[in-house]
Amino acid sequence: MSIFSKPIKRVRVCAEFGVNHLGSLDVAKEAIVKAAQAGADCIKFQTYKAEKLVTRTAPKFWDWAGDSDKKTQFEAYDALDDFPLENYPELIKTCEENHIEFLSTPFDFESADYLNSLGMKAIKVSSSDLTYLPYLKHIAKYHKPILLSTGAATIGEIDEAVNTIRSVNNNKIVLLHCTLKYPTQNRDANLNLIKTLKRMYPEFEVGLSDHTLGTFTAGIAVALGARVIEKHYTLDKTWEKSADHWLSVNPEELKQLVDNVRLTETLMGSSRKRVFKCEKETYLYDKRSIVAAVDIESGTQITKDMLICKRPGTGFPPKFMDMIIGRTAKRKIRADKIITWRLI
Repeated sequence: MSIFSKPIKRVRVCAEFGVNHLGSLDVAKEAIVKAAQAGADCIKFQTYKAEKLVTRTAPKFWDWAGDSDKKTQFEAYDALDDFPLENYPELIKTCEENHIEFLSTPFDFESADYLNSLGMKAIKVSSSDLTYLPYLKHIAKYHKPILLSTGAATIGEIDEAVNTIRSVNNNKIVLLHCTLKYPTQNRDANLNLIKTLKRMYPEFEVGLSDHTLGTFTAGIAVALGARVIEKHYTLDKTWEKSADHWLSVNPEELKQLVDNVRLTETLMGSSRKRVFKCEKETYLYDKRSIVAAVDIESGTQITKDMLICKRPGTGFPPKFMDMIIGRTAKRKIRADKIITWRLI
């Protein structure tokens, strides 16, 4: 399953560049290089044609002053859907040269088939297409991992999507919790849904498609069990034309996000309680042992008031106090001496 192996050994950070290239191949290639330098595992674009995506009168569901002149979804999407398909092999080559995975979200059958023909190793499904069941069945037949965003959906709709994908014997699904609001306010992030999805679909990995502002949310998501983090990304948040720029992270923030994710992974560590390797020496020397509180002469029967418990923990632990009381000293035991078998 390529980078999205199951179980995913390391959290994957996907920089969602979408159409923030603004139609420029050079900008797209620069974004790839800088995403790789920031430590992202993959960079994701979007492949669509406005005429196949929305009606000409579909109202926008976002509020961004920069495209206030565009009254409909069609006008907004139509302004950014002319990136030539002939550029994609060059994008893939640039990704390979920079050791970062290439992904693009297709929004129609033809785009999906084209991306699949290029050897793309996973298919991302946007939240908007979660209920597009004929499309899900079509892409599931590629038998590649599917990253399924779940924004603005019910559990019933998620079930239908999952069952549709499984109906063609594809069980390679990563469920991405998502709040489909740009940007998502902190109060609406609902990160506990990561745990809900993990509980309801234990056979799948779960991740987060993050639309909150900043870089803080990703680390919390990882702590809750997210194994994939998708974050909107741009080279310059002041650019216009696309509604994504201002709410995305720039290359410096992307690096900070990746660093937060890696630190969180390290901090989470193991869930199995034991004496860890780093504690081995501590385990010996910070615990208490049974120690002579006074000089105990040879042949003396040991009583409770002759004993005390002190560090280090290299002798009998305190729980064996009753086993020591009543025994006889084989030789003189000086005060502050750790009690051992050879002494009693």
